[in-house]
Amino acid sequence: MRTAMRTALAFLLFVSVAHAQELKSNIPYAKPAHERQVLDIYTPQEGENLPVVFWIHGGGWQTGDKTSVQIKPRVFTERGYVFVSTNYRLLPHVEMGVLIRDVAKSLGWVHKNIGKHGGDPRRILVMGHSAGAQLAALLCIDERYLSAEGVSFDVLKGCVPVDGDTYDLPAMIMTAEFRQTVHGLPLPKFGHRVKFGNDPRKHIDFSAVTHVAKGKGIPPFLILHVGGHADVTAQARRLGNALRESQIPVKVFGARETTHNKLNANLGVPDDPATQELYKFLKGK
Repeated sequence: MRTAMRTALAFLLFVSVAHAQELKSNIPYAKPAHERQVLDIYTPQEGENLPVVFWIHGGGWQTGDKTSVQIKPRVFTERGYVFVSTNYRLLPHVEMGVLIRDVAKSLGWVHKNIGKHGGDPRRILVMGHSAGAQLAALLCIDERYLSAEGVSFDVLKGCVPVDGDTYDLPAMIMTAEFRQTVHGLPLPKFGHRVKFGNDPRKHIDFSAVTHVAKGKGIPPFLILHVGGHADVTAQARRLGNALRESQIPVKVFGARETTHNKLNANLGVPDDPATQELYKFLKGK
């Protein structure tokens, strides 16, 4: 109880401290730009050539918004980072491949333009939660998307996917559908099988584990997940093992006594275990 009270008091003190940061909202990253093809940039008031965090929101590829960043902008700008949060077009209005290319285009814009906003285009950390975790991992492993935008892996200093369940789509689809079937329950009408194209070849191609290979320049990974959830734990370990086998630095961390949304919201909270792992990962990046 005392530990919980100390943590709560530390958090209240943390959020009460005013921190000067500048926000530039709804910057288009495409020409012509759809209303969803925009991003926000949070910058410290001072500094040049600062490392950059590129954040991808979640929402099942169907919902979500770049403003869902909780305390992350404050946390990262306090630590001397430029923080970028992007929107992208959503299902079912576009297909998954178009959605992924939107995020790649956004990151390409950041690489080309972030220097004007105090950021270093050669020091970019990619992060995302839930659906954003799948997108972050795929962009940092399957080089085709960023290569099309003129971005090479050597500018990526790390990738932090947060509680994703789709690094290996065929395994996730098989697990979810078997669970429904064995319990006599109907299959979801718009589950992963349909979201990702209902074509087994697409499921393989949209899986980050498919494209892991040694010598590609894939950046180091910190894979955060809810330790008590079977699906995200299995998927995190699956991706971690694939990266490890290809000699790519990776840490898989399962957070205890948390939830899918809480794990994300608490990133940056003092004494939060996942936050401490994140800070360790950021050293030297």
